[in-house]
Amino acid sequence: MKIAREVILGTAIALATFGYASAQDWPTRNVTVVVPIPAGVASDIIARVVFEQVGRQVGQAFVIENRPGAGGTIGANAVAKAAPDGYTILVYGSIAAANALYAQLPYDTVADFVPVVPFGETPLVVVTAVGRYKTLAELLAAAKAKPGELNYASVGIGSAAHFGAVRLAASAGITVQHVPFKGPEWLTDTIAGRVDFSVLPVTTVIGQIRDGKLTALAVSSAKRAASLPDVPTLLEAGLKADAIYPFYTGAYLPSKTPRAIVDKLHDEVTQALAVSSVQERLAKIGVEKLPMTVAEFEKFFKDDVANNLALVNEANIPKQ
Repeated sequence: MKIAREVILGTAIALATFGYASAQDWPTRNVTVVVPIPAGVASDIIARVVFEQVGRQVGQAFVIENRPGAGGTIGANAVAKAAPDGYTILVYGSIAAANALYAQLPYDTVADFVPVVPFGETPLVVVTAVGRYKTLAELLAAAKAKPGELNYASVGIGSAAHFGAVRLAASAGITVQHVPFKGPEWLTDTIAGRVDFSVLPVTTVIGQIRDGKLTALAVSSAKRAASLPDVPTLLEAGLKADAIYPFYTGAYLPSKTPRAIVDKLHDEVTQALAVSSVQERLAKIGVEKLPMTVAEFEKFFKDDVANNLALVNEANIPKQ
């Protein structure tokens, strides 16, 4: 019996050592990066920039696979159900919002994922047609003068543009109408003034702002955006901190992924984010730095999940 116990113990130690060694050697083959939104949108662009550099660092390809649908939950579910071996990564910018919006999900947002690392924060910016409003104060005054008559565009229910505008309206004490779009008309209608304003990720509209096609009234962040240094924050425009809706993109792995792989992915992404060419490309599209340890990002993520649930409940946003 003693010999049997020693054999079992030795086998367990050997397997544990093998697992740790395998984790340290990760990756030894191509890695799939699931982005649950269409190509060309903020999180997709960020994923491609960062993982191109990570691939160079580790000598393996990180293949971006776009799996849009159902507010990103189709792609997220694929990662939640994937083997926890580090070869399937989720890059998502609205995972907490989807958790709050959908009544039933095929996965548990907190229990089925390991938050690994944020790539950065993309401030939202309040934009309007050129000549419509010169300041955020003018927009808010118009909304208060005509309750429920002004409207705002978004790329869909539960998007950062939707929740960002809801957070802004609640903080400012205004009532406005949501106009969700399924296609690019949200941008053309905002530029043309057919909708009164939009609250969108800087990445999405920075080109139109720089080209003078849209007027930026304020950014939804604690400090001014480096990409729009002349645009005041919501706080500078007179609102409180609860007006800010944080929008960030992060990398997640399936739960039960070995900690050594989690740490290595975190470290490789952090190293990639420190490369000057990566910083320049992200800064060009309005991504702000958001450095965190794995533990810090886990807490940040859980707090964001709770805050999004509270926002949906307080604003009486219908569950999907």
